[in-house]
Amino acid sequence: MLDKINQLVEEIKSLAASSAEEAEQLRIKYLSKKGLVSQLFDEFKTIPNEQKREVGQVLNVLKTQALDKINEIKEGFSASGQSDVGLDLTLPGSSFELGSRHPLSIVKNEIVDIFSRLGFTVADGPEIEDDHHVFEALNFPPEHPARDMQDTFFIATNPDVLLRTHTSSVQVRVMEKQKPPIRAIFPGRVFRNEAISARAHCIFHQVEGLYIDKNVSFADLKQTLLYFSKELFGADTKIRLRPSYFPFTEPSAEMDISCSLCGGKGCNVCKYTGWVEILGCGMVDPAVLEASGIDSNEYTGFAFGMGIERITMLKYQIKDIRLFFENDKRFLDQFKSAGQ
Repeated sequence: MLDKINQLVEEIKSLAASSAEEAEQLRIKYLSKKGLVSQLFDEFKTIPNEQKREVGQVLNVLKTQALDKINEIKEGFSASGQSDVGLDLTLPGSSFELGSRHPLSIVKNEIVDIFSRLGFTVADGPEIEDDHHVFEALNFPPEHPARDMQDTFFIATNPDVLLRTHTSSVQVRVMEKQKPPIRAIFPGRVFRNEAISARAHCIFHQVEGLYIDKNVSFADLKQTLLYFSKELFGADTKIRLRPSYFPFTEPSAEMDISCSLCGGKGCNVCKYTGWVEILGCGMVDPAVLEASGIDSNEYTGFAFGMGIERITMLKYQIKDIRLFFENDKRFLDQFKSAGQ
C-alpha cells in the first residue's frame, strides 16, 4: 500500500499539461470518484488496523498534493487566458430573445376586441363549479339526455362538484347578480373527458356571449354574428345559420362561415362544401331566464359560444389541436409577428 502511495506521489510531482482540457483529464484520472487516489482510499479500508494510522496520514498527504498540483496547473491556464483576452467596450451587448403571445391568446384577444366595440363587457368565473351553474340552471335537469353530450370530470358527489364543461356557467352567475340589460362575453378554459386526437382535447378554450334586454330578436343575433365574422375573417365572409338543438336556447342554430381558404368554392378544409362551422347560438330559453330570476315575459336575449382552438386552427391553417398544448418553441415562434 505504501509503495503504491509513494509511486503516485512521484507521478504527481511531475504532472504537466499543455491545455486546460488536459488539466481536466488529469483531475479526472487522479481525483474523480473512480480516480487513482480514490481507489487507494477504497483499498485503505482493507488494511490491518495497526497500519491504518501510518498509512492514513500518508494517504491524506497524497490527496492534498494531488489537489494542489492540479489546481496549480488549472490556474496557470486561467491566468494566461485572462491576459490574452482584452475587454472591448465597443462590442454589442448580449441579446435577449423575446417571446411572443400564444396563438390562442392572440385570437382570444381579437375576439374580445371585436365584441368590445359592440359594447360587450368581459366576465370571468371559477373553473371548478357546482352542478347547478353548469347544468340545472341551464335547463339540464337531472337525468336529462343532453347531459350525455358533455362528458364531465367530476371532483365530488352529493353535492356534485366538477370541472366546468362550458363557460355558460359564468352566464348564469352574471344573470343571478346583474339585472338586464346584460351584454357580456365569457372567455375561459373548459374541460371534457374526451380522447385526445388531432381534432379533440380534454382541455380547450371557449368564448361565449350573452345579450339580454327588452325586444331582443333573432335578427339582432344574426347581425351581431355577421359583424363579428367579417371583422375576424375578412369583409367578404358570409354566414349561414342551420337549425340545431341546445338545451339552453330555443330556437337554436349552428353557424357556418364561407371558407376563407377557397372563397366558398370547395377545398379539403371545408370538405368541398364551401362552408366551415365555427359556433353555436340561439335565443335564450325562457326557462333559463326564469331560473336566474329574470322575467321572461319582459326580457328576451340571445347567446352564442365558440371554441377558440377551432377559430385559431381555421385562421392560421393549423391541422392538429395538440400543437397548442405541447409548448414546442418551433411552433410558437411562427406567431411572433402575429402577436405584435
